[in-house]
Amino acid sequence: MIIPIRKDIQPGSRVMIVEKQNQRSGQLTEGIVVHILTKSPSHPHGIKVRLVDGKVGRVQEIV
Repeated sequence: MIIPIRKDIQPGSRVMIVEKQNQRSGQLTEGIVVHILTKSPSHPHGIKVRLVDGKVGRVQEIV
């Protein structure tokens, strides 16, 4: 699986994230991006974002 980079993610994008507490299990959560929290153009574990419902995690795929 290819991890999306920052330029591919915009507020309003529907994404699948992995939250901190689910990193070991790899359980994904679907939501819509409100804020992009990672400043760098890429990150090996995924770009960190905040979703509409307030959850924070690293983007694993764009839906």
